[in-house]
This record gives sequence, structure tokens and C-alpha cells, in this order.
Amino acid sequence: MEQQQWQRFGGTFLHGPVAEEVNKALVAEQEAGNTIQVCLGTDSQVKGAVIEFATVIVFVRKGKGAFLFLQKELLRRKMSIRERMLMEVDKTVQLTLQLNTVFEQHGIAPELHVDINTSAAYKSNAALSEAMGYVSGMGWTCKAKPFAFASSSCANKVVQ
Repeated sequence: MEQQQWQRFGGTFLHGPVAEEVNKALVAEQEAGNTIQVCLGTDSQVKGAVIEFATVIVFVRKGKGAFLFLQKELLRRKMSIRERMLMEVDKTVQLTLQLNTVFEQHGIAPELHVDINTSAAYKSNAALSEAMGYVSGMGWTCKAKPFAFASSSCANKVVQ
């Protein structure tokens, strides 16, 4: 898997490890008096023989907009829709585990957003119960479509 460096939505690359950069961002926002909610999510898009993944950390300033950090990854292999959906969820869970200490230091309960449709009419729904169980079993809040804006809107925009 080809993993790119973390960056801001505008394209500016982050200089330090992602946990350090998230901590800096949270400190700056709290010093500015902003109440922050953090939502994490991953989306993917199949582009020929390559699957492009985008994972985002969305910092929502309550009543004052938002900003995000993102990372793209490329994978050259075929997989089923169910496997791809569960890989998206796992990427989000692994990132949250990596950042969990930072979130605890700041008293933030992260929301994990999964780009899986709650309607059985969609193919991605095949992974919904496993994804929700995986995230909830870790003790975090899990949101699926249409409430999963971090994955279905923010990360989706990166891979489109």
C-alpha cells in the first residue's frame, strides 16, 4: 500500500507525526475558545486496478465551521465491496487508536463515521452490522450514512 503524508485540506503537508499535529490543533482551538468535536472517517474509490483510500480527521468548531487533516493511500488489488468497506472502517479504527491518548488528554470523545448505507438496497449494507459492532465494541460512537459526513462527504470529496 502506498501511503502519502498527512496534509491539510488545502494541500499543506503536516510536518510532525499526526498525533503531535492533532494535539497542536486541539490546543490552538481550545486557546481560541472553540468547542471542538472530532469526527474520523475513511472512504475509497475503485479506479481501474487501484483502490484509492482517503482518511480524514475533521475538527468541527461548534457554530464556527470546521477544518480537516487528510491522508491518501493507494492499494493495487481487487477486493469485494464488503472487504473494502471493512478495510475503510479498520483504517478509521486504527487511526483513532493511534490518537486516543491525545483525545483523552483533551476530553474529546471522537465520532467514527462509516461510509456504509443503512438501507439494505445498497451493496455496502452487507458490512453494516460488522462495522457498527467493531466500532461500538471499541467504546466509540459510530455513525453511518446519512449521518456519517466525515466519510461520506469529506473523505469522499478527496477520492472523487
